[in-house]
Amino acid sequence: MAPLIGITTYLEPAQWGLWDITAPVLPRWYIDLFQEAGATPVMLPPGTSTEVIDRIDGLVIAGGADVDSRLYGETPHETADAPREVRDASEIALYRAALDAELPVLGICRGVQIMAVAHGGALHQHVPEVTELPHKEAPLVFVEHGARFEPGSRIHAIYGDAVTVNSFHHQAVKDPGTLRITGTAEDGTVEVCEVPGSTFIVGVQWHPEHPDRRVADRPLIDAFLAATG
Repeated sequence: MAPLIGITTYLEPAQWGLWDITAPVLPRWYIDLFQEAGATPVMLPPGTSTEVIDRIDGLVIAGGADVDSRLYGETPHETADAPREVRDASEIALYRAALDAELPVLGICRGVQIMAVAHGGALHQHVPEVTELPHKEAPLVFVEHGARFEPGSRIHAIYGDAVTVNSFHHQAVKDPGTLRITGTAEDGTVEVCEVPGSTFIVGVQWHPEHPDRRVADRPLIDAFLAATG
């Protein structure tokens, strides 16, 4: 039976047909990614009860808007997105429930940041202030850079020493809390965090859901899905 993968969603203004309302939405890329890999994706809107953790085989924390910096005791940066308080609270609760249940988790972009905050960490609120390496250049334009992985880590077992990743973010993990940093970009920016010894709890800063990454990142998705079995 195909693994049932819960994917957290945005809660944003949306338009279709005659409707112009707030709705739970998710880029189709995520759905395509997991369907192509042989899984059954299920969208989890903000506010989903943590009871869903008992009914899914894996949890994906999707990308999206900035995590509210007040959750880690900082004043929001002038470039920060308006806070998505319901989504932040929901994803942190789902993630912690997944930890307790030893459910496999994959965090993507914002997802690895949520993981760090849930583990007592903090974020760089505006990456251009701490590095000259571009991690985001223009709206909807992804950049590429190298990432290196720690020997002995789960991410190293998947990719080896290094890989080229795509990038579209202006915030990043500054303090991983109790997570382990297992991958960094050329400038030291955190690219991967893991829970050591877990079945599969990994967060990546890049975007494996992007269509251009489907071949390169299939090993990551396969490893995540294998852990759900």
